[in-house]
Formats: sequence, C-alpha cells, structure tokens
Amino acid sequence: MQALKNYIAGQWVESASALKDVYNPSNGELIGQVPLSPQSEMDAAIDAAQEAFCSWRLTPVSVRVSYLFKFYQLLQEDLPEISRLISIEGGKNKADSDAEIKRMMQNVECACGAPMLLAGEKLMDIASGGMDGEVIRQPLGVFGIIAPFNFPGMVPFWFMPYALAAGDTLVIKPSEQVPLTMQRIFTLIDKLGLPAGVINMVNGDKDTAAPLLENPKVKGVSFVGNTATAKKIAMACAANNKRFQALGSAKNHTIVMPDADLDRVVKALLTSCFGCAGQRCMATSLVVAMPEVYDELVAKFVEAAKGVVAGDALSPDTDMGPVISAAAKERILGLIEKGIADGAELLLDGRNLQLPAPLDKGHFVGATIFGNVTKDMAIYQEEIFGPVVGVMKAANLDEALALIRDCRFGNGASIFTQNGYWARQFQQNASAGMLGINVGIPAPVAYFPFGGEKESIYGDVKAQGRDVFDFMTQRKVVTTRFFAED
Repeated sequence: MQALKNYIAGQWVESASALKDVYNPSNGELIGQVPLSPQSEMDAAIDAAQEAFCSWRLTPVSVRVSYLFKFYQLLQEDLPEISRLISIEGGKNKADSDAEIKRMMQNVECACGAPMLLAGEKLMDIASGGMDGEVIRQPLGVFGIIAPFNFPGMVPFWFMPYALAAGDTLVIKPSEQVPLTMQRIFTLIDKLGLPAGVINMVNGDKDTAAPLLENPKVKGVSFVGNTATAKKIAMACAANNKRFQALGSAKNHTIVMPDADLDRVVKALLTSCFGCAGQRCMATSLVVAMPEVYDELVAKFVEAAKGVVAGDALSPDTDMGPVISAAAKERILGLIEKGIADGAELLLDGRNLQLPAPLDKGHFVGATIFGNVTKDMAIYQEEIFGPVVGVMKAANLDEALALIRDCRFGNGASIFTQNGYWARQFQQNASAGMLGINVGIPAPVAYFPFGGEKESIYGDVKAQGRDVFDFMTQRKVVTTRFFAED
C-alpha cells in the first residue's frame, strides 16, 4: 500500500520517516499508511511558507479570493469522494459526512467576503492642520493549523480559507488518525495554481507539530482538540510570543423545561447525543430535566434510542458509526463502568454490541443512557466523547443554570421551552459560548464565531468568520499630515 505524502512548496514529497497504519474503524480494514514526519520536514514546510509570504502578502486581495472561488468549484465537484473518505476513515455515516462538507463550503463562502471584511477605517481631520488618522489591516505571516480526528475536513476550514484571503501562508498538520480526507483536499489545492509554499501540509503526530509552537517564523497557531493539549499549546505559544486559539474539551448541558414538547426534544437529543457517535465538541452529554417531565422524558428517550442503528459508516441504514479507535472504545467503556460504580442508573446499555463480520472488528459502542446522574459522578465531570449521555433532575431553571455555571467547561448549552422569560434567562445566564433555544446542536454557521468559554478555549479570538481575520491580521494605525508647497 502506497504511503501518503506531504505537500511542501507546491510539491508532493515523500517523508523519510516511519509509517503508521490507518484503519477503517467500521471493520478494521487497512486503508492507508501515514508518515510520522520528522521535525526537519515540518521546518522545511515552515521555511517554504515564510518564503512564499513575501510576495503573497502583496498579491491583491481580489486575486487571493479568486483562488477561493476556484477552490469552491473543485470542492463542489469532488463532494462524493470527500464524503466517502470522511466516512471510511472517521466512521461517520453519510448524513454526518455530508453535513461536515456543507460547513466546509460555508467557510469558503464567508472568506470570499475578505475585500469587505478586511477593509480599514479612516477619520479625516483628527487634529488641526490637515491631520488624518487611518487603521489598516495587514497579514502577519506563517500560521499553523493542528487539526483533530473528529472533523478532518471542517475544522481546518475554520481557518484555512481566511488565512489565504488575508494574505497569510499556512502549514497544516492533519490528525494522523484521519489523514486521507486532507490528502484528498490537497489534490484539489494542487490544481489551483497557487504560488509554491502558500499552503503546505505535513503529516505526523504531536512530535511533528512541535516546530509550529517553537519556530520563530510561525506567527500563530490554531488548534482544536482536548483541554489538556489546548492548555499546553497556549502556554508554549505564549512563551514564544505567538498568537494562539486553542479550542478544548466540552461538557454540554441541555435543559428541558416543563412546557417543552417532549417528542421534539427526543428527536433533537437523538441527533445531538448520538450523531457522529458522540465524538464532537457540540454533542449533548448531559440532559437536565425539570421534575415534572423527568420520568416521561426518560421513558420516551430510552425507547427512541433503542432504535438507533449502529453499523458500517457507508451503509445507508446506519444511524451511528463506530468510534475512532480501540483505545477510544476502551476509554468510553471505562467511563460507563465508572458511571455504574458511582451509582448512576444504567437505562440503556450500549456495551457488547453484536455485529456481523467484518463489523465485529470495528470499534462500536451503542447508544448508552444513564439516569439519576449527579454532579459528583465521573460521567458528569469528564468529557466522554462517545455515545453516552446522562439524564439528571434540577428543581428549577436557576438550579439548572447553576450546574452549567459550575462546570469547568463552557462550550455549548441548550434549552427547550416555549416560555420567552425562561428562554431569556437562559440566554443571559448560561455560561457557555454557543447557546441553543429549541436547538439541539447550536453549532454556529460560518458567519458567526465558533468557540466556548472557560476551559473549553484558550485565547480570546474564536474560530470561523470575522474572528479569524482578526486573529490572522494585525492592525496598524497611520497618522498623516501633508503640507502645501511654499
């Protein structure tokens, strides 16, 4: 099987490193080999990006955006293959893979607004004698993107098109667990005719990524992953005077008020809890129900979740694919065991799924629901990142909001109610960065910033949209005065 290559200075480059096998998590089939590139190859990509920046920054913004128009067209033509690759290497069913691509495309569309979004500001006559003041935006240089396994296409697109439109250059390190999607996308990038070095890709693991945090030519790093790693990246970037936006873990609450339509709530929960096998930072992992509706909600939710079909990601009958790896499955099963040991009521057990060959070699965990969860339990406190959800009671909205406030993570939260006062109280007081009112997965579209609060993010600039232009450009203030000729 041919090993994947790096893309450096406009060329496909074989790595001199050891190779890591890549498997389809649905059936254990070997689907590729990815290099664990040495740091010297990452440094070579950074050098190429720095060299390209000197001229790319001076390329008119209209020309830079024209490459994005062409990129959008190529992506549109290649959607079926990109979707297939997301499914076979990441385990998502077709609906989830297609939804990921839709968000990729939205970010390209948004970045095409660069000529307006990057415009400066000018104020005439700020002082007597014909003095004017002006703010201009300029690109900073080389940026690094360290991508996660769960959205191999979408997450890099939170940053990539904006950097190109802004006049910066890039080095992307895909997750070594899911390298095929970005490899395919770079075959399209290779057709754009971009100047060599404007965008580069280096495959590898955390050691490969180290130069992005240390090399002084890199001006900033965008990272998405878990909180422990996000914190380390933030500290390393701060120590080396780099900008950083490091998005971490989540523990998202969904509040169900007494007036909620429970059938609609359950339909939303099936998607938000078990879509992508729970492997997304916007997944609902905690349902907080008022006492009046707790029993009925639990009964409806458990019965509906029994119908969630786990299976091959490429099968049209599959509602939920596998988790990413054997290690991920083992960790999830361990947390289920902790939930049982802590006294939570196991209402639906997704362990020990019996699937026919070759799916018996896949990494499947079925939909799992706990009841009577309390805040001292491990399944309440830790990010599970799997199809496991806990249901708990709160006496009233204030108590439910206190649970969200006291949680160390603050990525997303939702409420289901038709009461405008309750909805407004939630909007004003829920301490999470992305909120949903009668929306199960409040993931913002590309025109709005994506990011949480508290330990769910390090850095004060979020992903997507205008925020990324702020992150990847610097503002200069120019004060001018000209004198009449004598």
